[in-house]
Amino acid sequence: MKDLQLLQKLCEIHAPSGNESAITQFIYSYVEKYSFTWKTIPRMYFGNNFHDCLILVFGKPKTAIYAHIDSVGYMVGYNKKLHPIGTPNAKQGTQLVGKDSLGDICCSLEIEETNDARSKKNITYQFHRNIERGTTLTYKPYFNKEGNHIYANNLDNRAGVWMALQLAETLENGIIAFTTYEEHGGGATQFIQRFLYKKYRIRQALIADITWITEGILEGKGCAISLRDSHIPRKTYVNRIVDIAKRAQIPFQLEVEETGGSDGSVLQNCAYPIDWCFVGAPEYDPHKPIEKIHVDDLQNMLKLYSVLIKEL
Repeated sequence: MKDLQLLQKLCEIHAPSGNESAITQFIYSYVEKYSFTWKTIPRMYFGNNFHDCLILVFGKPKTAIYAHIDSVGYMVGYNKKLHPIGTPNAKQGTQLVGKDSLGDICCSLEIEETNDARSKKNITYQFHRNIERGTTLTYKPYFNKEGNHIYANNLDNRAGVWMALQLAETLENGIIAFTTYEEHGGGATQFIQRFLYKKYRIRQALIADITWITEGILEGKGCAISLRDSHIPRKTYVNRIVDIAKRAQIPFQLEVEETGGSDGSVLQNCAYPIDWCFVGAPEYDPHKPIEKIHVDDLQNMLKLYSVLIKEL
């Protein structure tokens, strides 16, 4: 698999929802360093007007790819209490890392059952000193490839970001928008879509994210094209995507779920006409300290996006 070092580096970067500046700077530096070798050098939009989002515009775009750069994690509150950022799924003793004004942090997650009707669990940390309130913590980095699988923290959605950066090397016309806040409330995609609609009349979107392996979505069978989760994309647009995938003979699976969401959910609620569809590889153990993804699914995700962005 090409450029595993890039994927590993992306997974290691501390960037939970609301604290994405480090990964934004990494992507910016990566584009600055390598884009001169790409088929098309993109125009970049970033800075205070875009918060910590970053947009790459290639040629004459018709479709935008949205890939969120944030992860789940925790924020330190009062009396050593940890508040979830998004929906982390960790067990007692999980190692968490971060940094405050006193230095680097590597602490253990502590979970205590309570009788509090508002919260059944009291989540705290074990560390040799108090951690400053407001400090964000994420899973201790781990990365390993064994056989056909990659095991790592934050594959949701650093694998999607990796895919987008691989796609950027050959992209002629299109937009890649690296977004924030997806794991905890969303919202950034709305002002990005407003900008892209007003400046480029973008009315089509693909959500480059990682989904879950379920009873209907299996590993090694291709990435998932989602027909619905908690929201439902427009059928005529999804049919076009499915038809393109069939003609290209790239393995894919049709996903139908009752719950879940993505940047697509936010786009559906924005005030601009936009078709969207979630297209992403499935993984085991989402939001856990170590997630697991099949290499073939990730590679087929890249192949499918390479075709979709040209034909949509």
